[in-house]
Amino acid sequence: MSPQGRSLYAEHLTARQKTTEAALAACGFDALVLSSGAPFTYFADDQDAPLHENGHFAHWVPLRGPHHLIVVRPGTKPRLVRVAPEDYWYEQAPLGSPFWADDFDLHEVGTPEEAWKLAPSHGRVAYIGDEPERAQAAGVTAASCNPETLVARLNWERAYKSEYEVACLEEAETRAAWGHRAALAAFDQGASELEVHHAYLAAVRCTEAELPYPTIIGHDEKGAILHYTGKRTQRDGRVLLIDAGARHLGYCSDITRTWTRKDCDARFRHLVKGMDKLQLELCAKVVPGLPYPDLHAAAHVLIGDLLHELGILRVTGEEAFDQGVTSPFFPHGLGHFLGIQVHDVGGRQKEPAGGVAPPPAKSPFLRTTRKIEEHQVFTIEPGCYFIEMLLRPHRNGPKAECFDWKQIDELTEFGGIRIEDNVLVTASGHRNLTRPHI
Repeated sequence: MSPQGRSLYAEHLTARQKTTEAALAACGFDALVLSSGAPFTYFADDQDAPLHENGHFAHWVPLRGPHHLIVVRPGTKPRLVRVAPEDYWYEQAPLGSPFWADDFDLHEVGTPEEAWKLAPSHGRVAYIGDEPERAQAAGVTAASCNPETLVARLNWERAYKSEYEVACLEEAETRAAWGHRAALAAFDQGASELEVHHAYLAAVRCTEAELPYPTIIGHDEKGAILHYTGKRTQRDGRVLLIDAGARHLGYCSDITRTWTRKDCDARFRHLVKGMDKLQLELCAKVVPGLPYPDLHAAAHVLIGDLLHELGILRVTGEEAFDQGVTSPFFPHGLGHFLGIQVHDVGGRQKEPAGGVAPPPAKSPFLRTTRKIEEHQVFTIEPGCYFIEMLLRPHRNGPKAECFDWKQIDELTEFGGIRIEDNVLVTASGHRNLTRPHI
């Protein structure tokens, strides 16, 4: 890591110490223990699922692997206990000299039991992680394991990204862009969904397990399945919807693009261009102080206007949204917080101490209901799909005449469109982290 990056990390860690000390004081705790996570073994099997480290642990340090501990005490250098067992079944790579090592009181042990001997066992100690049994065996009370008020305060703080975190997110954008460009090149050559997937992995230079989420790569009608993860071998699709990201030091990117070939229906091609344009319009509306649900509502109106322009809807965007006829085309939320987790925490949190700010009744799947603030990073991903199960109730319903069913039936075979960028909120607006790369 460059000296500048090293400096950004030191500033990030100082901020973590400060915000965590404040959270501990507010909740009446003297210390906090974070664990990286325990392996999850599939039922009736001996295979472990890929480990996703506890996000609160990863917020401090990009150390992979299970059972590690961080101990945070006010006014004291944080302690990091790395569990590195002797093992001839799986590689146990030496720690080496990572850029973060000097920022911790670092210990290495061979077992989780030894690690917990280096954790505080007395006083008002809180534990956050998925191994509460180990914490309680070490003296942490059951009520102090994953206490809601403390978790809420840490979740709230994760919405505000440090300069180090933004640098990590930007590198994740760069890596994902390698994959998206390779995917488009493969699609242009007639590649199948499976071949596009392989091209993406090769370009990002990672394994499937290292991705932040399974790639969504759908040709034609499969683009209307929001989380489609099948990988068909048929070639020469006319539409490609690819939703795929990458990781860097634990931080995620989440990018979606929809591409068409020249033999695709001209109306659908026009719809893709229109969606790309309105997505940028939505990005331009980002400004501190705007409630995120207002941005989501603006997306519905713009999508309704685009569908009206093409004659697919016979009413304007405002009227379409008011009458609920944009929802079958755009059934998901406009976006979500992004960071250590793809769908990062705190999006519906009411205040630092907790509580829930529910989504609007018309948009139950909206993941982000907070007010937009400087230093937040979130996705903006409007979509427009032809999903029969959502359209079907309207075919003979009271709003049936709002739709041009002939056009809808003709366009359904092309699936759907989603355009997704990741944006950083600035003091005066936003910085698009995705568009400079793809």
